[in-house]
Amino acid sequence: MRRQQGMRLDDRYVPYLQMAGLYHLARLNDRWFRLDEALVSAFVERWRPETHTFHMPFGECTITLQDVAYQLGLPVDGRYVSVCLSEFHIYIEGGRPAWVWFQELLGVIPPPSQVQKYAVNCSWFQETFGECPEDADDETVRRYARAYIMMLLGTQLFADKSGNRIHIRWLPYVARLEELGTYSWGSAALAWLYRCMCRVANRHVVKLAGPLQLLQSWIFWRFPRFRPAGYEESSWPLASRWSGYNPSGSEKGPRVQMWRLRIDRLQDGEFLWMPYSTPDVLQVVHPEVLEPRHMALWRSVTALIYFAVIEWHQIDRVLPQFGGVQPPPHPALNIDFLMSKDGRGGDRWFPSTLQKWHLLWDSRQDCVLRFDVVGDPGPSHAFLYWWRQHGKRFLSPESQLGDPRAVPIPLEASQRGPGRVPDMDRPEDVPDRRRVERRMGVGTRRSQREWRWPDHAVHDDYDAGPARGGGRGQRGRARGRADHGDDTDDQHRHVGGGGSGAAASAGTTTHDHGHAGEWYGTGMGAGADTGDAVLGSGPLGDYFVGVPADDQPE
Repeated sequence: MRRQQGMRLDDRYVPYLQMAGLYHLARLNDRWFRLDEALVSAFVERWRPETHTFHMPFGECTITLQDVAYQLGLPVDGRYVSVCLSEFHIYIEGGRPAWVWFQELLGVIPPPSQVQKYAVNCSWFQETFGECPEDADDETVRRYARAYIMMLLGTQLFADKSGNRIHIRWLPYVARLEELGTYSWGSAALAWLYRCMCRVANRHVVKLAGPLQLLQSWIFWRFPRFRPAGYEESSWPLASRWSGYNPSGSEKGPRVQMWRLRIDRLQDGEFLWMPYSTPDVLQVVHPEVLEPRHMALWRSVTALIYFAVIEWHQIDRVLPQFGGVQPPPHPALNIDFLMSKDGRGGDRWFPSTLQKWHLLWDSRQDCVLRFDVVGDPGPSHAFLYWWRQHGKRFLSPESQLGDPRAVPIPLEASQRGPGRVPDMDRPEDVPDRRRVERRMGVGTRRSQREWRWPDHAVHDDYDAGPARGGGRGQRGRARGRADHGDDTDDQHRHVGGGGSGAAASAGTTTHDHGHAGEWYGTGMGAGADTGDAVLGSGPLGDYFVGVPADDQPE
């Protein structure tokens, strides 16, 4: 993670950043952050795309809109961050062709060598807008402020895996600087982080993008045992507490194993369900974060939108993070169809093509959960019993874990009461229009072609024949026939909620075998069989996919 090198936060930008709700993020951007890759990797392998939660020995937890507000100081309530990506002159009233608008708003056009389709190299932004002239007039300051905001969004919140390009999708937003504060930057950032973690759950994706300072700071705040020593003073936003942290540069593989083992040994009570209620946080928190309209949305089960990216805010699975008691959850909403939407292909007006999900965000106030807040939040006795039967809680080999994996359910779990998932109107599951065979193959293939079934391979070999020149076209038609019924936007088919990649090893079992007695944490035996590579059965079987035997953590 790096700050925007070469682009100083000029005091003349501050009014525009404050109007946009991005001032706290800009202050955070002035600090250095280094990513502990081994720690983050150990957490990401426990991420489940189906539920958007981390599966831990004690239950589920996740990053919520509340965490985004406290960690980054971003506004939560507001309009969705969407519309179109590049064809502004078609969809936006008063819009210009992309590069014409770029020159009008920033006063200069980048040379072709600095442009990659609709993205501009960061180095060009830094060289061109690194320092605002002292005698600049108001219009020049606005141009430099627009460039700074585009860099802030493109490198700190919505960075891609390249980390060195800025997409021009932000032109319609910086064109009206006074309206930037009406958007929900917090929900868009969380949607992008969810999508990036869901993508890296695929075994063929090796780089993690997104607001990683949010992910790492969330780990340090929620898991006190994992915090680095010497960072005791809280500041605002809360992620700034860890600026200057320099993790070990030793070999990554052994450190991932070490963190994996430390996570496996976590017990109930070692995760802070409510870390933001402590006095040191209340002393530094900014009042605008605690506005009722923002706080209400922390508990909203709704869609999170970032252009073509649609994710689901499933706080009904982590009620203790808001002071409630967690019962066994409802089955997760099937949004596997949406996981393939990434905006590739021809540009579209996303509020129209994905209208249903945008309307859900518009009605977000109606989706706020109401439940009893207790003095000792946490999972209920019923949840822990359910989790013991269906959860895959341990990733380390039993020989490394050492201690017996069977731990009695804590007495305080019975004292919390049963808990109840609040009643809520859920959208119907999106029909999965992909082939059943494809769904079963998500995340289990070893190459882009190996997952395809033998009958398809036979057709390809037959079509190829001795005439290799014509075989390519015939193979393409064979693929077209095999893909019949898929949505035309499925550009990223390997991304999906199939419990893929490293995260698949953190998934739940596909069996429903119980063990006698009330023991929490057995994790091995029939109830944790990971060698079943078929669609699951039982309470979790509707949305969990088994993990093949050769797909185990090393």
